[in-house]
Amino acid sequence: MTITSMEETALPPVLAGPLLRRLAPDRLVLWLAASRPLALTLVLTPAGEATRRVTLTEEHCRRVPVGHHAWLHLIDLPLATPLPTDTLIAYDLRVHDSGGQRGIADWGPHLLDAEGELPAFVLAGRHHRLLHGSCRKPHHDGGDGLARAEAWLAKRHTAPAERPAWLLMTGDQVYADDVAGPMLVAIHALIRRLSLFDEPLEGAVVADSQALHGEAAHYYDRESLLPDVKSSENLRERFFGGVRKPVFTSANARNHLVTFAEVVAMYLLVWSPTPWSLTEVEAPALDDQNTALFDEQKAVIERFVAGLPAAARLLARLPTLMIFDDHDITDDWNLTADWERTAYGHPFSRRIIGNALLGYLLFQGWGNDPERLTAPLEEASELLARAEAGDGWLDGEAWDAQLSRLLRFEGWEFEIPGEPPLVVLDTRTRRWRSERSPGRPSGLMDWEALSEFQQALLHHHSVIIVSPAPMFGVKLIEVIQKLFTLAGRPLLVDAENWMAHRGAASVLLNIFRHSRTPGNYVILSGDVHYSFAYDIRIRQRRQGPRLWQITSSGIKNAFPDTLLDWFDRLNRWLYAPWSPLNWFTKRRRLAITPRDPDHAKAGERLWNGSGIGLVDFDDQGRPREIRQLDARGFDVRFPPPTQEEA
Repeated sequence: MTITSMEETALPPVLAGPLLRRLAPDRLVLWLAASRPLALTLVLTPAGEATRRVTLTEEHCRRVPVGHHAWLHLIDLPLATPLPTDTLIAYDLRVHDSGGQRGIADWGPHLLDAEGELPAFVLAGRHHRLLHGSCRKPHHDGGDGLARAEAWLAKRHTAPAERPAWLLMTGDQVYADDVAGPMLVAIHALIRRLSLFDEPLEGAVVADSQALHGEAAHYYDRESLLPDVKSSENLRERFFGGVRKPVFTSANARNHLVTFAEVVAMYLLVWSPTPWSLTEVEAPALDDQNTALFDEQKAVIERFVAGLPAAARLLARLPTLMIFDDHDITDDWNLTADWERTAYGHPFSRRIIGNALLGYLLFQGWGNDPERLTAPLEEASELLARAEAGDGWLDGEAWDAQLSRLLRFEGWEFEIPGEPPLVVLDTRTRRWRSERSPGRPSGLMDWEALSEFQQALLHHHSVIIVSPAPMFGVKLIEVIQKLFTLAGRPLLVDAENWMAHRGAASVLLNIFRHSRTPGNYVILSGDVHYSFAYDIRIRQRRQGPRLWQITSSGIKNAFPDTLLDWFDRLNRWLYAPWSPLNWFTKRRRLAITPRDPDHAKAGERLWNGSGIGLVDFDDQGRPREIRQLDARGFDVRFPPPTQEEA
């Protein structure tokens, strides 16, 4: 049952998008969110070639309702005649209505460039250049790396060879667990405006989403949603309280997203300026302390919203791949076996995690590999269609059942063929659990997943690996994480890294030492809220593989400046090349040489500041140039180490 009202007629046809996702000469995958089911025509104009027009039928455009006035359009279009590579391809997406066809210039003028030109993309013939970054938190008081990347791209919009082959978003594209008060108010306003679907809630002090989105919103107080009984204390500590990390970050979960509608609204509000025109952000009733915080966050959010047109233009021009990290779902997601037992053992927290993961499927994961995610997508689509045809309520029992199956799903990782190939890892859902010590951090991938990873590397001369967490991080910080783990407090410091679990670390290092692995590995990572680059070789191996760890973080986030300065200095002193402490690490058989960022102070190796990474590759798949496009408007280069340093 579709609800028609004067409000609906005032809604714009397109709410967010288009986002270019997995593109190839013979296949285009795009994502769009609209206020109603749209009839669409895709118009493609490769430079120097005739224009092509393709009407998007139901076979190639799946329409998924997430509210009475919110429909996702998942476009998967095979092309009988392949598109050219390394050529600018302008495109338009025309909406059919009673007045004819309306193109992007009409329904999405913010997507046009400074000259008023339509978006255009390039299908790169090889992976010669990549943009990559993670951690985009709207209320971090800093610039947006996506807006910075768009400004960089705009200066090169007529040069197809300058375009990155992909934009890789390597985790924490949204912060489901850490939402600013003004953002949550906007989320609830958008839920009402679009009539996003409601759901019953089990195990909480509120009965359903309508109460949570209304008078019982619990702004800055969502941990109190758990019933005040003794059985909730462990959950409150691990799921809500456990994210308070006095050592590394002040993030907290007092405004954790809960319902599926909140997750949907969040994605729309971080990807497009259009939904903000449908909302008004007015401060709710708060105490003095939270009122001051709300006002402070509102100013930051307003600056974030001002940059959204640029971010939307970037996502409409570069094919984009995305993989989750913890904040896309909840902080410390699957950190330890104890965490999993606690979080999945309670119906309320299990629902929260499931809703966020379903949001990831619909808004991020599907576009990476549509075939692989067909089954969970179809199951969710059926339940959402029932809610749209009925009274707008999700069936609680059926919803929990499909979320439980989704939480057990394996297949989020994916590969992109090309030169060199891309291998994108799921480091969250296939973990190597510590059975003897369930309170200790799990390995980021279990033995079976690591074996599959090794098979993906074989027979390739070079490979680009996307690992949300750095495989080779800052040794001192990893040691601090280990000390907190030994003290039984891993949740206080995000004590998860590739070296934290003996089994996973051993298998990973053996993969790189294997004689049949390729000559060059480049590992692209994020997660840590600072950026760095390492050149890595295996000691006592003349012909062994060469590795590079390149970390870019965050797109809109940063590490506390003073604390990072101290960590950087202490790490240089304690783990200098001559230091005997290196022989007590799992990486002692590797020679790791940091690159010094050219804008850094003397000896500084960790770059702190919002932005996005840009890596150029040579014909052998080796990094030719490593840069960080700092959101403050300048480039930071990581030049190769000198022979003496290496």
